[in-house]
Amino acid sequence: MKVFGIDPGSERTGYGCIETDGSRHRLVVCGAVTTSPRSSFPDKLLVIHQALRRLLAEQRPDCVSVENVFYAKNVRSALKLGHARGVALLAAVEGGYPLFEYTPAEIKRTVVGYGRAEKAQVGEMVRLLLGLDAAPTPHDASDALAAAICHVHSSEGLAQAAIADAARGARKAPRSWREYRP
Repeated sequence: MKVFGIDPGSERTGYGCIETDGSRHRLVVCGAVTTSPRSSFPDKLLVIHQALRRLLAEQRPDCVSVENVFYAKNVRSALKLGHARGVALLAAVEGGYPLFEYTPAEIKRTVVGYGRAEKAQVGEMVRLLLGLDAAPTPHDASDALAAAICHVHSSEGLAQAAIADAARGARKAPRSWREYRP
């Protein structure tokens, strides 16, 4: 199963794609879509949208996992973040990809084990879970990969992975913990 994660932002939108069998994950691609500080806000949104559409078309994931906005320092930054998130959602929906949303606390709790983890902790856990030599940079990329990993470990993601394995002819997914064999 291939999961594409997005960490929306108007200045920098993180993205990351992982391939997984449900327990082991492998990095496919990650990075950030960076916009020019001199560009108008509508132009920044256009750049984000076009870049994500292109990346989704290249990677053809099974689903997209997006970080949900729950808090911003002020109303203006919340609105800008909401717009950037909107174009990210639009890119995923236009491509016909199933979309899943998780709060930052859910993502951190799933990946790190603590819902208020710092960005460096998230980056380090992403590094360990993906078997990388260094944590992905910038932090937006590791946050996007964390969103993808969060989806894999959610109940919807585990069900998707089992279906994908069955379609590939892999062994049946365990129905209980007693049947689980690594």
